Amino acid sequence: MDKKAAWDRFYTESSSGSPTFKHFEWFFGFDSVRDFVMPLLQTNSHSDALLRVLDMGCGTSALGPSIYRHSLLPVQVTCADISPVAVRLMQEQAQAKAIQPHNPSSQLRFVELDCTQLLQHYGSSSVDLIIDKGTTDALLRSKEGKGKASLVLKQCLEVLRSSGSLLQFSDEDPDARLLWLETEAQQPGVMKADVGVQEVGELRGVCYYCYQVTPRLIVK
Repeated sequence: MDKKAAWDRFYTESSSGSPTFKHFEWFFGFDSVRDFVMPLLQTNSHSDALLRVLDMGCGTSALGPSIYRHSLLPVQVTCADISPVAVRLMQEQAQAKAIQPHNPSSQLRFVELDCTQLLQHYGSSSVDLIIDKGTTDALLRSKEGKGKASLVLKQCLEVLRSSGSLLQFSDEDPDARLLWLETEAQQPGVMKADVGVQEVGELRGVCYYCYQVTPRLIVK
C-alpha cells in the first residue's frame, strides 16, 4: 500500500465501475471529523492572507473540498496524492461541479505529491494544518513503509508553523500510536512535539481516533 502503481490501479478500478463520479472515503467523511478540524482553523488565524491546509494522501475524498466550502476564514486547501489518477478525478469533479466557498478569498487546488517529499513543495513553517486520514496507517502496514512513515512525520513537523498541527485519523490503538508518535517526532536538540489523542467514535465495530501532533522548536 506504499506503492504508487497500487493506488493508480485502485482508483482506476474504483472509477471504472460507475458512470458518475463518487467520492471514496477511507474510514469516514467530513461530517465525522469537522469538529476536530474546523476549530483549529479558528485558533490558527494569523496575519497572512490565507490559512494553508494540506489534505495529505487525499485520494478521492471530499474532506479537502468540504473544508474549502465550510471555512469561515480564508483558506488555501491543497488536496495532494501520489496517484495522478486520483488527482485527475478530483480535478475533473471540481470543474464539473463547482464548489462555492463560504469565504470568497478561499482557494482549492489538487496536486500530485509524494508525501515523503513534502520539503520539495513547502518551505519550513509554512503550513497551518495537515490532515492525514489513513495515509500513515497505509504506510505503517506496508512491508517497507515504516521508514517512509517516520520520514513523512518529520517533514510534516518541519513544514508546519509553530501554531500549526498535524491531525492523524487512525484506527490504531493509542497504546501503539502514541508511543510511535512521541518517539519518531523527537529530534534531539532541534525539535520536540506535543502529542494528544481524542476518540472520534465507532464505525462498523471499529473505534477510530484523532491524534494531534504540534511541533515545538527547541530554542537554544
